[in-house]
Amino acid sequence: MINRRNFLGTAGTLGVAAIVGTVAAPALAQMMAKGAGTFEGRSNHETSGSVKIVEEGGRTFVELGDDFSLDGGPDPRVGFGKDGTYSGQDGYLGALLSLNGKQRYALPSTMDASAFNEVYIWCQVADVPLGVASIK
Repeated sequence: MINRRNFLGTAGTLGVAAIVGTVAAPALAQMMAKGAGTFEGRSNHETSGSVKIVEEGGRTFVELGDDFSLDGGPDPRVGFGKDGTYSGQDGYLGALLSLNGKQRYALPSTMDASAFNEVYIWCQVADVPLGVASIK
């Protein structure tokens, strides 16, 4: 029976461990940008900062940048829209995690980011946008 210690010892003797570590790390770290934009405030709210759509490890994410900032608002949500219209549940990604800074939202595997051209910070309670970023 082969166990972890035997495998690592055998692999090290054969020089396999060094090759596996070198090949696997770059593949996992690969990230591809699929679009980006900058937020503009809406409904008398200050919203600013960058957003980008990235693909990493076979998954797609909306990533708000380090420079992201929202002045507040009740129940802010992150979601997609198209041509000036928030997509509601069809584009919903989740509750805003923080009013400032970098954060990521995973797209469900059934959602296609290319079907949208805007990222919204949406106030669920008042049903109004707090910020919108056109994605190019």
